[in-house]
Amino acid sequence: MENIKFNDLALSDSVLKAIDDMGFEEPSQIQAEAIPVVLEGNDMIGQAQTGTGKTLAFGAPIISKISDEEKTNAIDALILTPTRELAIQITDELNRLARYAKTRILPVYGGQSIDRQIKSIKRGVNIIVGTPGRIKDHINRRTIKLDSIKFLVLDEADEMLDMGFIDDIESIIKSSNNDRQTMLFSATMPAPIKKLASKYMRNEVKHIAIVKNSLTVDKIKQYYFEVKNKDKFETLCRIIDADEPESTIIFCKTKRGVDELVESMQVRGYNVEGMHGDMNQNQRINTLKKFKENTLDFLVATDVAARGIDVHDISHVINYDIPQDIESYVHRIGRTGRANKEGIAYSLVTPKEYVMLKQIEKFTKSKIKRKDIPTVDDIFETKYNNMLEKIKQNIEKNDFKKYVPFVEKLDDEYNLVDISAALMQMLFEKEISFDYTENSIGVDSNVRLFINVGRKDKINVKKLLEFIDKVSGIEGNEIGDIDILDKFTFIDVPERLTDVIIRNVRGKKLNGRKVNVEVANSNK
Repeated sequence: MENIKFNDLALSDSVLKAIDDMGFEEPSQIQAEAIPVVLEGNDMIGQAQTGTGKTLAFGAPIISKISDEEKTNAIDALILTPTRELAIQITDELNRLARYAKTRILPVYGGQSIDRQIKSIKRGVNIIVGTPGRIKDHINRRTIKLDSIKFLVLDEADEMLDMGFIDDIESIIKSSNNDRQTMLFSATMPAPIKKLASKYMRNEVKHIAIVKNSLTVDKIKQYYFEVKNKDKFETLCRIIDADEPESTIIFCKTKRGVDELVESMQVRGYNVEGMHGDMNQNQRINTLKKFKENTLDFLVATDVAARGIDVHDISHVINYDIPQDIESYVHRIGRTGRANKEGIAYSLVTPKEYVMLKQIEKFTKSKIKRKDIPTVDDIFETKYNNMLEKIKQNIEKNDFKKYVPFVEKLDDEYNLVDISAALMQMLFEKEISFDYTENSIGVDSNVRLFINVGRKDKINVKKLLEFIDKVSGIEGNEIGDIDILDKFTFIDVPERLTDVIIRNVRGKKLNGRKVNVEVANSNK
């Protein structure tokens, strides 16, 4: 499947245009293998991990096949997914794919007004993305009819199984027409999922299995910085100024992103060039030559352009944009830590991308540690120590004598300490490219959560932190103050983690008691 482009996959012009806008240069493995199968009309089982680009794998061909058809109020496609968060995420990506197509997409899940959903469905919807419980509710109310759908997608089938949705899924499938095209995506294939597939999918079903990449991280230290979108560029500058990396590849998701970042960095004096698919071969060769010869400090690239780069002395890889799939992350950070040398991989993560980060950790079996965005004080300390070391080396060389008369003239008028400090300031300002106005950025606000367990339930701080880590993957160092009272507990957590903790902790058992967690109100 090497070097396949989206243009090779017989997708509609409107979908290809949307994919180009999204900045994807090449399909991931699951996309390259699944799209032709879906376009041919076959039922399909896609065995692939979360974060491999599955939504585009089924969304692009479905939208391509229905976008040019005459629209009716009948539903063309139903996509079942285990959680409302995933339903929203899939809907967002499908809307981006359908940007130039006449396709109406609606998320349907619990916790949202069912009357509002009914009104939207009556106005006419082509694709519904929903959770099993709410879809079944609509079927019982006869507000969703599946007797003429063309596509049925079961996404994260094993997750829906684990959450107890198997009976709802069977009921929904039985409500749909027999000549539909069915696609099932699952990271694993437990017996109930195999039984479901054999019972409700056609005999000529195509099975696509994507082997999970293994990742060796012994020599790669992985960190992430949580950033707001508006602070991404300043955060990058702070990281570079504080770390002073020797040879760095910075990854962007799109070609446009590469061009914009390179321009911004060059304006601020960084020694940087870019590489992406729109550059001709000579440009790429020349840029890569400079990078290999260490006449270029920073190379900004897309995933495709970076393929084939064989440089052994890369100290840092920085994910300015989180990639669209886990496989790309593996390839990116593998650029550093070569030849038995240690490497550092940094990722700039917005709150919305935090879930993807946890998926990367889970499927690569590695730990990505949170790191605070450097303050101006941190940068000053780095620059000061480096300048001090250079001054000491220069003094030891003893080849500065011709400048002594100039300093002696100043000594008649000013204190030598003041002269040295002024010179240090000039050097420091020359070293800093970004005009920092605040000492620190990206400080996260905390949310106070109420949990219905306390000392009477025989819990302590250690047990509570271990419980939260086990069910949600949030480590103790992410949690703030904890107040354990007799019957309940208050914990302070970063705002970005609130939904993750509530979703994963609620309903689980701790010391035999079913846990409820919610945002604490002012009366608690």
